Amino acid sequence: MTSNVSRTKSKFSTLDIVYCGLFATLMMIGANITSFAPFLVVGGVPITLQPLFAILAGLVLGSRLGAVSITVYTLLGLVGAPVFAKFSGGFSSILSPTFGFIVTFILSAYVAGKMVEYRRTKTMYITAALVGIAINYLIGTNWMYYAYKLWAAAPEGFTYKMAWLWMVPPLPKDIILAVFAGIFGYRLQKIIKVGH
Repeated sequence: MTSNVSRTKSKFSTLDIVYCGLFATLMMIGANITSFAPFLVVGGVPITLQPLFAILAGLVLGSRLGAVSITVYTLLGLVGAPVFAKFSGGFSSILSPTFGFIVTFILSAYVAGKMVEYRRTKTMYITAALVGIAINYLIGTNWMYYAYKLWAAAPEGFTYKMAWLWMVPPLPKDIILAVFAGIFGYRLQKIIKVGH
């Protein structure tokens, strides 16, 4: 009886659920920055704050809760809640060429969280954030390229090089925000206590 209770408690506390909900909400806000600034779209790729919040989720909540919070956000969007970029949602979002970036947010949060669980230094937090961005770009851009080639309507003269050129404008912003996420996450984790 006691072991069952402790096992249940080790899964998710009320505070864990609140934090997961908070980061899922931050992801929705970060996704829709382009609704207020439509010029932040390059080649069909919205320049959002999602990478920042996904990585922060992993850094602050840890690998397990960080990944769970971003998974909750993703599932909300897939069931129809307008939480993706441009307030879109629905299962058909899977067919969007940029859906790969959403999938990688889960992986970025998990990997960043795992890295800081191994060593909780400021340098590791910044490194983990930069690795999270690298995962997002590497997998997301390749997913986008193959999506355009296999099932989406590719723009005229679309090439692999063009897919990567589309990622150049948001790259400086994401690198700067990753460093910020690392520093901020390092400070924040000392204040916020969650079940890593």
